[in-house]
Amino acid sequence: MADKVHVTTLLNGESVEFLCAPSQTLLECLRDILGLTGAKNGCNDGNCGACSVLLDGRLANSCLVLGAEADGRTVITIEGLADWAGLHPIQQSFVEEDGLQCGCCTPGMIIAAKALLDREPNPSDGRIREWMAGNLCRCTGYETITRAVRRAAAHLNGEGAEG
Repeated sequence: MADKVHVTTLLNGESVEFLCAPSQTLLECLRDILGLTGAKNGCNDGNCGACSVLLDGRLANSCLVLGAEADGRTVITIEGLADWAGLHPIQQSFVEEDGLQCGCCTPGMIIAAKALLDREPNPSDGRIREWMAGNLCRCTGYETITRAVRRAAAHLNGEGAEG
């Protein structure tokens, strides 16, 4: 066990401790050690966004962050958005606008949308497209995703969800 790193992090609102190899990515730790499989291993080089998480409130590709770097930090994954009462408004908006198909990119898209809407409560369509450019989708095309983020912004701002 001497080659393992002890990590304590606030993960989806709960204090979590785990051991990982110094070379293990946060994505590997989330999926293989902690059993959180929402973040996907798409490209494993930071180009597709399927593994997106919020790290101290900032959008991060978990395939490019070492698990040990999460020590003392806050991590939010797709599993941390919904609760027993229902889906997060961003998740609900993706369902309502058909902003998903195969689902591989969806968790990363939703996390990226959350990062954007946390910073900019009412972004323009151009800004949404620019922000979401780091997340690749092969199924939907991006118009439904843009509409989903716009709808989520309206929900979060207490407005009607007209698109």
